[in-house]
Amino acid sequence: MPTDFIKRSLRILLSRQTNILSAAIVIMATIIFSQLLGLVRQRLLVSIFGASDTLGVYLASSRLPDFLFQLTIAGALSSAFIPIFSNYLEKGKEKDAYRLGSTFLMLSSIVFLFLSIILFIFSKELSRLIAPGFSQEQIELMAGLMRIIIAGEFLFIIGSFLSAVLQSYNHFFIPGIAAALYNLGIIIGIVLLAPVLGIYSAAFGVVLGAFIFILVQLPQIKAVGFSFMPSFSIKTSGVLDIFKLMWPRTISIGVFQLGTIATVTLVSFLQSPGRNYVIFDFAQTLAFAPVVLFGQAIAQAAFPILSREKDKLEDFKATFLTSFNQIIYLIMPVSVLFLVLRIPVVRLIYGAAQFDWQATVLTGRTLAFFSISLFAQALVYLVSRGFYALHDTKTPLIIGAITTILMIGLGALSILVYHQGIESIAIAYSIASIVNFLALFIILDIKVGGFQKLTLVLSLMKIFIATIFMGIALYVPIKLLDQLVFDTTKTINLLLLTGISSTIGIGIYLFLTWILNVKEAFTFLLIFRKIGNWKEILGKSEEVIDGTQINKI
Repeated sequence: MPTDFIKRSLRILLSRQTNILSAAIVIMATIIFSQLLGLVRQRLLVSIFGASDTLGVYLASSRLPDFLFQLTIAGALSSAFIPIFSNYLEKGKEKDAYRLGSTFLMLSSIVFLFLSIILFIFSKELSRLIAPGFSQEQIELMAGLMRIIIAGEFLFIIGSFLSAVLQSYNHFFIPGIAAALYNLGIIIGIVLLAPVLGIYSAAFGVVLGAFIFILVQLPQIKAVGFSFMPSFSIKTSGVLDIFKLMWPRTISIGVFQLGTIATVTLVSFLQSPGRNYVIFDFAQTLAFAPVVLFGQAIAQAAFPILSREKDKLEDFKATFLTSFNQIIYLIMPVSVLFLVLRIPVVRLIYGAAQFDWQATVLTGRTLAFFSISLFAQALVYLVSRGFYALHDTKTPLIIGAITTILMIGLGALSILVYHQGIESIAIAYSIASIVNFLALFIILDIKVGGFQKLTLVLSLMKIFIATIFMGIALYVPIKLLDQLVFDTTKTINLLLLTGISSTIGIGIYLFLTWILNVKEAFTFLLIFRKIGNWKEILGKSEEVIDGTQINKI
C-alpha cells in the first residue's frame, strides 16, 4: 500500500499540472522543501561561523551577483518569456518556440557575461562602494567571494531558463525541486570544504548548487522534447516582444534589488557590520518564508484567472477578494506567532553554540519588527498581479520605486542621524511595505470601480479579533510554562514549550474563526476533510495556471 501511494503521488507530481489547485499544492510543497533546506543551510553556516563579521561579509557578497541575475533574466522570465513561449506552443509552433527560447538564453547570457566581467575586474571597488563601512580586510574577502559566486549565478541563469521552459509545459514539480536542491549544493559545499576553505566553502557551494539545479531538470527537458537552437539575432520571432514586455518588470525588480544593496550600505555603518548583517539577513529569511509560501503561491494561482476576468470586473473583484481573504487568513496567525514567540523560534532554528544569546535576542527583535508587515508583504504579490492582469505594469513600478526610496530614507535617518541599531532597518522595511500595499490597493480599488468594502472590513475584523485572542493564548502559557515548568536551557524543553503554546494559540485561532463564521475557516476545513480524496480534488478545477517563480531561499 505505501509503495502504491508513493507511485501514484510521483505520477501526479511528475505529470502536467492543468488546474489551479494541483499546481498551487505542488508549488507550495516545493517551496516548503526549499525553505527547509534553506533553514538547514543557515543553521549550518551559523553553527560553523557564528554571528560573525565573516559570515556577514559572505551574505553581503552575493548581493551584486544576484542583482545582475535579477536584472538580466529574472524579470523577463516571470513577466514576458513564459507567456510568449507558451503562446507559440499552443499554436503548434514548437520549432519557433525553441528558436525563440534559445536566442533569448544566448542574448541574456551574453549580457550577463559582459556585466559579470566588469564585476569580476572591479569587485574590490564595487564592494567598497556598496559597503563603505567594511574594513579593508572585509572588502578583500567580499571581493574574493563575489568572484566565485558570479560563476554560480551564470549557471543559475541556465537553470532558471530550463525551469521557465518546463513551467510553460505546466510542469512545476521538477523546477521546484531543482530550485530547492540548489540549497543542498551549498550545504554539501559547506560540509565538505569548510574545514579546508573556511567561508569560501559556501561560495563554492553556490556553484555546486547551481550545477545541481541544471542537472536535475535535464531529464524532464529531454522528455518534453525541447531542442536547443542557438541564434544571436535579435530579430528572431518573438524576441523583440519579450524585450517590450519585460522592461517594466525588470526595472521594478532592479529598484527592489537596489533597496537590498542599500541595506548592505546602511548596515556597513554600524559597529560590527558583518555580524549585524547576519542578524538582519537571518531575521528576514524567517519572516520571508510565510510571505513566499502563502502570498506568492496564492497570488500565482489567482493570476491566470484574474487575467481572464479583466473584462468582467465583477468576477475579477470576487476572485481578487477571495484570494485576498485567503492570504490574510493564513498570514495573520504566523505574524502573531513570530511576534510573541520570536525568541523561542530563533533559538530553535538558529540556536547553535556559535550563535550567542545577544545575537539571538537581537535577531528575535528584528524578526518581530518584520512580522508587523507580513500581511502587507504577502498581499503586495496579489495586488501587483491584479494590476498585471489589467495590463498595467507601470503603477506597481512607480509605487514600488517610491516606497523603496522611503525605506532607504527611513533607514538612513535611523542609522546615520539617530544612530539606531539593526532593528531600525526592519522597522523602515515594514513601514515601506505597509505604505506600498495601501497605495497599490487604493489605486486598484479606484481602477476596478470599488471592492465590496463592507464585506471585506467585516471579514478582516473577525480575523483580527481571532488573531488578538491567539496572541493572548500564545503569551500566557509560554510565560507560565517557562517560569514554572520547563527548563528552557535544554532544547527538548524549549521545543515542548513552543509546541504547546503554538498548539493552544493556533487552536484558539481556528476555533474563533469558525465560531465567527469566517468563510476561509470553512474552506480550509472542507479541504482538510476531503484530503483523503486528494486525487479527486486535484482533478476537479479546470482553471489553468501558467507559471511560477524561482526562489533562492
